[in-house]
Amino acid sequence: MKKIARSELNALFAAISAQKQLYIPADTKAGQAQFTLWQDGIVLTDKLNTVRSAKDLFFPQVEQIVNFKVTGKTMEIIENRDVSEPFVVFGVRACDCRSFDILDTVFLADPVDTFYQTRRENGLVITMACSRPEETCFCGAFGIDAANPAGDITCWMDENALYWRANTQKGEELTATLSILVDCDNTAVASMQEKTREILKKLPLNDLDLSNFDSKKLLEYFNADVWTELSESCLGCGTCTFVCPTCQCYDVQDFDNGREVRRFRCWDSCMYSDFTMMAHGTNRPTQKERFRQRFMHKLVYYPSNNGGVFGCVGCGRCLQKCPIHMNIVKVAKKLKEAVK
Repeated sequence: MKKIARSELNALFAAISAQKQLYIPADTKAGQAQFTLWQDGIVLTDKLNTVRSAKDLFFPQVEQIVNFKVTGKTMEIIENRDVSEPFVVFGVRACDCRSFDILDTVFLADPVDTFYQTRRENGLVITMACSRPEETCFCGAFGIDAANPAGDITCWMDENALYWRANTQKGEELTATLSILVDCDNTAVASMQEKTREILKKLPLNDLDLSNFDSKKLLEYFNADVWTELSESCLGCGTCTFVCPTCQCYDVQDFDNGREVRRFRCWDSCMYSDFTMMAHGTNRPTQKERFRQRFMHKLVYYPSNNGGVFGCVGCGRCLQKCPIHMNIVKVAKKLKEAVK
């Protein structure tokens, strides 16, 4: 275990940034937090979570894949993917760190998504334990310990110091280069962990029970009458999918500028009416079907295919951002009442 005075955080960031690109959660002009490339003057936010998760750094909202240039009867394929340089993302919360495991099962399964793979190999994740979890947090329902997150390096912070623990070889290698860190024991960290866990026990969603979600009841969940009631107020805006750290749906679009065709990958949402649109239309033409697909995937389909691991990490973003206050917690509770 190592530590550094909180007043020396800027020096720590400078030391890391001198070796690799460094991203930290910082406040925007709009007053929200997002992961930002650090430079002198960028200050670590005091907000619990960023509006969008660190997923952006591994699976960007928009990325250019390839260009096509046609000259006469000849087509030239231009490889133009960004060269992913080694980078560090600091301040990732336990919930968002767990989301990487879920994304890995999708993008690193055969056939491997090499765009994502390259970023995962070049990225180093430094997590930050929570000290002030909010009422919308329910990561504990998924076995996540907000007081002891995973990652290549785990940090805790109180009013005086930042405490630092390397967990992986990547983490050890970076730590060895940071002479600004000094050795310490884990007394302060243990105290912070105890306080955080006491807060977590008192949160309103601490008792969220997901034990009823059994793949053997898949058809019962799918045919439950409550889907009509739950979906009727949904706007289909896709906000929940865009703030979700585990959503991985994307579309591929081509842009013809008259000289060449540029192909992009961009996030998509299963809540949109034109999602997976084909020549014959779409397989889910109603809002009810689209709504059901999203939550069945999170609560039933994904865990059925991945050893009981849910497609949600309890970050609470959808609770905070949905304009009609619909979210996965309400859906889970309603389904539990409907399917015994």
